[in-house]
This record gives sequence, C-alpha cells and structure tokens, in this order.
Amino acid sequence: MTILSRTLSRTFLVTAVLLTAPLTTAGNASAGDAGCTSSVPYVSGEGGYDTYRIPAAITTPRGTVLAFAEGRHDGAGDTGDIDVVLRRSTDGGCSWGPLTLVAAGDGDTRGNPAPVVDPRTGTVVLVTSYNSGAVTEAEIMRGEATPQESRRVFVQRSLDDGRRFSSPRDITRQVKPANWRWYATGPGHAIALRKGPHAGRLVVPSNHSVAPGPGSSDTGQEPKYYGGHAIYSDDAGLTWRTGFVDDSYDGRGNANESTAAELPDGRVYFNSRDQLGTEAGNRLDAYSSDGGETLDLPYAVQPSLNDVPVVEASVLQLPGAGAPLLFSGPSVPTARQAMAVWRSVDGGATFTKALTLSQQRAAYSDLVPLDRHAVGILYETGVAGAYETIEFRRVGVADLV
Repeated sequence: MTILSRTLSRTFLVTAVLLTAPLTTAGNASAGDAGCTSSVPYVSGEGGYDTYRIPAAITTPRGTVLAFAEGRHDGAGDTGDIDVVLRRSTDGGCSWGPLTLVAAGDGDTRGNPAPVVDPRTGTVVLVTSYNSGAVTEAEIMRGEATPQESRRVFVQRSLDDGRRFSSPRDITRQVKPANWRWYATGPGHAIALRKGPHAGRLVVPSNHSVAPGPGSSDTGQEPKYYGGHAIYSDDAGLTWRTGFVDDSYDGRGNANESTAAELPDGRVYFNSRDQLGTEAGNRLDAYSSDGGETLDLPYAVQPSLNDVPVVEASVLQLPGAGAPLLFSGPSVPTARQAMAVWRSVDGGATFTKALTLSQQRAAYSDLVPLDRHAVGILYETGVAGAYETIEFRRVGVADLV
C-alpha cells in the first residue's frame, strides 16, 4: 500500500471512529460548550511520522491547550529516531494549530514528555528523557549502554505560551545517581504545588532501574529493579533535585510510569503502573506530605483499579471543596481497550468508574483541566490497534461527579 493510500485509509478510519463512538453517558452538553466533543490532533502516518505515541497535555494561563506527543519516524517501537512534537489549541481542543518540533531526536530517542506551567511566572516547563537510538530499554537495564548512550534527562522552557521552546538542557547530573540505569520522566503532565510551604514547587513523577547490589546476579530482568521516584524544582525549572526514591526492588511491586496530583489537603498523591510485580493488581499508589521529598508509606497495590491493565495512566484533582480526584486508563484488565475515567471522593483511597469513552482499543492517556465545566483527555486509540491516533475528548465535569 502506498503512503498516500495508507494515510487516506487511516483518515477514513478516524472519521468512522468519531462517528460511531459516542460517550457512553446520558448527557454531555457541558462538554460541548466549546462547540465540539472530540478532535484528533495526531494521526499515525501523517506529518512525516510512522506513529504518534505518549500523549501529554496542559492548559496554559491563557487557556491554550498544549498537546505533546512522541513522533516516531521508523515505527511504533520505543527506540530509534523519535522526536517530541506539539500541537496547540486555542479553542479548548476543538481544533489544532500546525505540528511543531519541540525536541529533535536526530536519529536518537527523545520522549516521555512531562509538561507543567510554573504558577509564579506562567512559564511552560517541559522535562523529557533521552537515550541513543541504537540501544533498547533492556540493554540499558542490563548495563550494556555507555553513559552517553544511556538514559538522560533534559528540560526546556517556553515564555510565549508554547509557541517556541528553548533548546534541551541536560540536568542528568542533578537528578540521576550513578548506579541508576533506566530512567523515565512521567510520561504525562507534571504538577505545580499550590498549597503549604512548598507552594510553587514543580514535581515530576518519574521511575528508574538500578544496577544490582554486590553478590546479585545481573540478569537484567525487568521486574527486579524498577522503582518510582520524583524530581522537583523550586525555581521554575532552573535547578532540580531528586525527591523520594522507592528503593524496595523486591519484585513485589514495581513502580513504573507514574502520575501525580496535589490533593485538597496539600498532600501529593502518586499513582504508578506496576510493571510485572508479583502482588495482585496492576496499579500502585502512595502519598507524600512534604511536597514529594519523601513518601508517607511505601507504594501499595490500589485494588479498586484492578480493571486497569499494565499501562500508563493519568490522575487529575478537580478544584473546589469536595471535588473528586480523577483517574484515566483502559478498563479491560487483560487488554489495552475501552478508555475510561474513574473518580475518587476520598483522596485516592478508593476509585469508582464514572465514564467509559468507547469500547475501542486504547492505551496511554493524560487528563487536563479546561474550564469550570469540562476536562479533556488526550489518549491513544484506534480500531485495529491502540496506536492509530491520539484523540482529544472533552468531558463534562457534571458527567464525572
């Protein structure tokens, strides 16, 4: 099939998806206040990229929605020539400006976008991860990559509402100990704290793997060495520190791709993918009462999210007294399918499914606040596979609470 035919076919497929996959809820008039319910900022095969993956979204102080993704040149795989790209929306996610290049891989891998707005300056801060396009995650975890080939961490800033970004600046030495191998920021939005003594702090939920200790057999197996951590900045992203480190490495709960929200009481709630841990359940969570510097208790399985498969997910705290904490992810335990939103009215202790967006294939997602009446969810979806498009769906807050 030619590139043009494949693109036209995918475009037709996306149109069919939008016409046949309404929200499974009684009403969503509030979601349509902006004049739309959904849009598709990324279609795999278009714009010079084979596949778009790893969505991340924020809303700027001007109301602009920034939808980040990885643009994968050579295929859907996690390694290779991968860029970080962006599309902007000034109408609440109904339409999108042109595709822009934020961080070029130039043959290497740049990704795991974790954007956040600094509340004191309005600066958009973007933290991303990097590795050589010639090495894989498994090779990095086995220690087969050189320091230059291995995972590194970069930060960029935008002072003009996401139109232009500074060049990536390497902050690896500030946030990655020498014995860590794999490293991933987010993916998905980071958070800016607004309460208590750490108000203004930027917190990026992250994960890592470590080299085995003395006397251990270095098999490089994924379940053995993953752990969650956070990095934070108290000066609008200029300097960074490592916060809490989940260092159990016992294979029971393997905190992997992570997301975070600030609760109304000022605690930070962390929710992570459990990457092949031996405990029953695919989601782990934990709390921090000091702005991400330490955890109150170690990560534990979140049993009310057992319907979620092993996948990245997103959390978002709605504003206002008594407002719920939201969680998004696929809702079939054994497959990446049926994107849904859950709500928690007890600060993440338990979750209840509030809404299923469709029954189609679905994978990574990111929740983003839009206005008093609606939130957005930027998520991977498709008919034959979950990575055909990245869709943006507006959801009325009334349909969730």
